[in-house]
Amino acid sequence: MQDKINQYLAEIEAIDPQNKVELEDFRLKYLSKKGLISVLFEDFKIVPNEQKKAIGAEINKLKQFADSKFLEFQDLISTKEESDNESTIDLSLPPIAHETGTRHPLWLVKNRIIEIFERMGFSIAEGPEIEDDWHNFSALNFAENHPARDMQDTFFVNLNPDIALRTHTSSVQVRTMETQKPPIRVLSPGRVFRNEAITARAHCFFHQIEGLYINENVSVKDLKQTLLYFAQEFFGKKTQIRMRPSYFPFTEPSVEVDISCQICGGKGCNVCKHSGWVEIMGAGMVDPQVLENCGIDSKKYAGFAFGMGIERITMLKYQIKDLRLFSENDVRFLRQFHHV
Repeated sequence: MQDKINQYLAEIEAIDPQNKVELEDFRLKYLSKKGLISVLFEDFKIVPNEQKKAIGAEINKLKQFADSKFLEFQDLISTKEESDNESTIDLSLPPIAHETGTRHPLWLVKNRIIEIFERMGFSIAEGPEIEDDWHNFSALNFAENHPARDMQDTFFVNLNPDIALRTHTSSVQVRTMETQKPPIRVLSPGRVFRNEAITARAHCFFHQIEGLYINENVSVKDLKQTLLYFAQEFFGKKTQIRMRPSYFPFTEPSVEVDISCQICGGKGCNVCKHSGWVEIMGAGMVDPQVLENCGIDSKKYAGFAFGMGIERITMLKYQIKDLRLFSENDVRFLRQFHHV
């Protein structure tokens, strides 16, 4: 056995692997479970007892020598390969251009809306997407049997009728009125949720941006002038607005706000259904009971509120016909807004 140990020592000393393949052959021959050194350990069982101490020390010495050689060869080959790779890089070549991303159209429109209202003194207010009944419904004059409370419209959390995914960002306005004293002038952008079938015109989640202004002597005239300024800044100076009577539990009076069609200039086309007008938002004067619910004296203060779907405004601005495109992350769609 001593002869074999000496033979293996000499062989290992003479080996000089030049690449990873030769290094792996070395490992398999000497260091693997079926390698020559493992065989020596198996044969060690039949060595006479009086020789075991000396032979055992020699086998361990061989094993340590083989391990150290393997690690040494491994480092040398890795260093050589790294050096070879570096030598193939032509530093005079221009860098590879990385394709830049693009801003999402909803992000672009949201920030443009915020920019316009910030000029009028509106600040940003945000709130949780998971809301309780008071902030999402009750404080806003939603009666207990109001259809919006029905499971078909609202995502309740764990079937708890008091906790739900917010259905509008009006809940943020309630929280603002509870914690701030008038004058209040805030804008509330955010994602909202409705339990609706997903189609080209509707989705189970979308984005709203709502405004609230509370102060003394606020009138419908202030509301109309504010929205006219927004419409002309966003859609163009020639844009006109129209208010139609409507109903919302939290405003009185309530209106739907239309703008003159941007496609036909108000003459009538398929987009505006030949009416010359396109709806963009709902608005109205804050109901006095909502003010009282939030701890604001309705005899001293009045206010207006408005809300619009960011998807709706984006579709009008860019003539997008399918709401689902906003959430599909199709780069072919998103690339269209790279230079917007």
